Amino acid sequence: MNRDDPLVLGIETSCDETGIGIVRGRTLLSNTIASSMDEHARYGGVVPEVAARAHLEALQPAIEAAVAEAGIALGDIDAVAVTSGPGLAGALMVGIGAAKALAVSLDKPLYAVNHLVGHIAADILTGDEVEYPTVALLVSGGHTSLLLVRDLVSDVELLGETMDDAAGEAFDKIARILGLPYPGGPEIDRAAASGDPNAIRFPRGLSRASDMAEHRYDFSFSGLKTAVARWVEQAETAGEPVPVADVAASFREAVVDVLVTKALDACARHGVPRLLLGGGVIANRRLREVALERAAAAGVAVRIPPLSLCTDNGAMIAALAAELIMSGRTPSTLAFGADSTLPVTEIQVAVAE
Repeated sequence: MNRDDPLVLGIETSCDETGIGIVRGRTLLSNTIASSMDEHARYGGVVPEVAARAHLEALQPAIEAAVAEAGIALGDIDAVAVTSGPGLAGALMVGIGAAKALAVSLDKPLYAVNHLVGHIAADILTGDEVEYPTVALLVSGGHTSLLLVRDLVSDVELLGETMDDAAGEAFDKIARILGLPYPGGPEIDRAAASGDPNAIRFPRGLSRASDMAEHRYDFSFSGLKTAVARWVEQAETAGEPVPVADVAASFREAVVDVLVTKALDACARHGVPRLLLGGGVIANRRLREVALERAAAAGVAVRIPPLSLCTDNGAMIAALAAELIMSGRTPSTLAFGADSTLPVTEIQVAVAE
């Protein structure tokens, strides 16, 4: 196997996107994503069984498309990489089964890696050198995590995470309350564009002085969700029109304020002047604006991968595996399965002795 510039195919099926990516070392060759979002929209959220079935249907065409885009033959790859967790168990199982079959049939090594660490690895594909240590804020539909990354392949520490709804889930639920379609993130963003972010002061979860000892870097959006629901309910009960734009903007501002404040606090307390943003919710325009503005004032450099690499994708999984290979790590064995709660400290699983 070429360990200096490995050609790696990555498979990502942790939620509702079937991602197949191919990289050569730190160069992106293809990034194919098949989303089943439209199938979930009728239910107002991701349905695990629907996601798993969609992955089954999309995997082979996505692999063929990725290989064609990369201009290679499937047999040319040096290794196969796959997300082993965290994520939806049934969805993960589809990708894992495909990766194992591919690795065995091609007689190629297999690397089972962590989905969250993959989001950090996506930044490698921008072509710029990543400096360590860095603080990483990952915000998606299923995860809100704050990490201290001292070394991508060996030392990732979880500083804090969501204790209830992830930020993306909160956006979906508030969109439903406001009568907006799924997925909620883009809809809230659109509605908020004409609203006043200071119209309503919604609560900032786990941000009081009393929360700092135990939950300095943890997140909670359930109280915010309840506060918005009650505000809307009171307006409707009083027969008043609900100012959707103002509610959306004020809600979004509360979420963004908490995310950015905690991330920059982590940078300051750990003496790290670098912040990496990742995950699908980073597509939120206001989050990017506030993070860049406040980080600049604090002397913190912000890195944001292209939006195509922020959402779940196979390229980030391939990139992480390529880094493992180039650092001399041995492949994973076949003795691993889907781990829906895989801790971020487990960067690679089932490592061969």
